[in-house]
Amino acid sequence: MLTPVGRMEDDEMFLGPPWLIPMLKASYFVPCAIHGDANKSECNLFCLDCMGNAFCSYCLINHRDHHVVQIRRSSYHNVVRVNEIQKYIDISAVQTYIINSAKIVFLNERPQPRPGKGVTNTCEICCRSLLDSFRFCSLGCKLGGMRRGDRDLTFALRNKHNRDSFHGGGESESDESSTPKKVRVTPVFNRMMDGLTLSSDGGERYWSSGDEGTANISPSTPPIYNHRNARRRKGIPHRAPF
Repeated sequence: MLTPVGRMEDDEMFLGPPWLIPMLKASYFVPCAIHGDANKSECNLFCLDCMGNAFCSYCLINHRDHHVVQIRRSSYHNVVRVNEIQKYIDISAVQTYIINSAKIVFLNERPQPRPGKGVTNTCEICCRSLLDSFRFCSLGCKLGGMRRGDRDLTFALRNKHNRDSFHGGGESESDESSTPKKVRVTPVFNRMMDGLTLSSDGGERYWSSGDEGTANISPSTPPIYNHRNARRRKGIPHRAPF
């Protein structure tokens, strides 16, 4: 028998992160209750950590170091950019649109009473016309499909790089193995090295190499001086006749 906590964790795992439903139900583009007299004080931001009401840009200072997404409008419907939301949830099976050169996804359903002629695919929840490769027109419709019991649908990210506690996993993998190590060299060795780019780090000089033994330490051949390229001396200037 599952405890209430256990049932809550299972529901969150199946229906998505706990901030998803509050984000879909929040009221956007209304005047801010605190900064209503200021310019551009409409509430178009949502904090995924606080999961409260939408807020304006002046309130953003109260959500420092939080995960915040900006909600936008298209044809009187709330949308969010794909590059912002896909960092936190899996939006597969939801059709995306390009508006003002940016790829977006709608938050909630957009019912369409009569699909156009020749339409072969519609949203499984609100019957909105879709391309053949998608099942839902919005995040809310995908959530509705998950509530129907479709276990193939999920909002959980399957990317191994997103493993922190906010995305439902551990810390991301370190990339130190791909960073070349710096080898310290002496000033005498630096003078002998020719053609290598040296970098400064804390007052000491280093050069990047995978194998110190393979470096060529012989002095380079001096360049050949071409006398033909030398600048010729000008002759004695003559004053023009009056």
